[in-house]
Amino acid sequence: MEAKVLNLKGDAVGSLKLPENVFGVKPQTTLLHEVTTAYLANQREGSAHTKTRAEVSGGGKKPWKQKGTGRARHGSTRSPIWRHGGVAWGPRNTVNYRQELPRAKWRLGLAQALSARAADGGLRVLESLALDGAKTKQVAALLKAVNAGPRALIVTEAHDANLVRAARNVEGLKVSLAAHLNAYDVLVCRTLIMTKGAIEKLAPRWN
Repeated sequence: MEAKVLNLKGDAVGSLKLPENVFGVKPQTTLLHEVTTAYLANQREGSAHTKTRAEVSGGGKKPWKQKGTGRARHGSTRSPIWRHGGVAWGPRNTVNYRQELPRAKWRLGLAQALSARAADGGLRVLESLALDGAKTKQVAALLKAVNAGPRALIVTEAHDANLVRAARNVEGLKVSLAAHLNAYDVLVCRTLIMTKGAIEKLAPRWN
């Protein structure tokens, strides 16, 4: 499989043969679902936390005596059925949502996602991506030149502070390093923009 290599103006300046074991893999919906679900689960912090009746302040004194009042028996005003009481079976921040997958599955899932994006015409390969300063209008002009969709992902081989700052104000655009690329980001984007260097750095993962 070959892809056109574009410059920053969107003009074709050559071609690049894409690695078959990265961009020529048949996608499997079952594996892609497993990989993306695990990725999203690993992003969860589990910060939601409720207090039980033992953790809520107050409630140490029995509200009224056990018998003779005609009212129901209660031993604490912090019971879950009381206002300002504890929460029964609420979320706790001790839950670990992390899902572990074999490294081979992560790699195969990424290859299938890249193959699917290349097959549907959503892949753009740039010769290089060097900006003159952190100018948002340069990034916007680049997206227009390569006919990028509403959700785009730019993948570079090395960190570029100017690119990150320039892309910050472009709605729906995300910048990622080739070393940090994952199947979920590739599947979510409509247009995948990769530099030649990013592809060359990404390919050795499957060697």
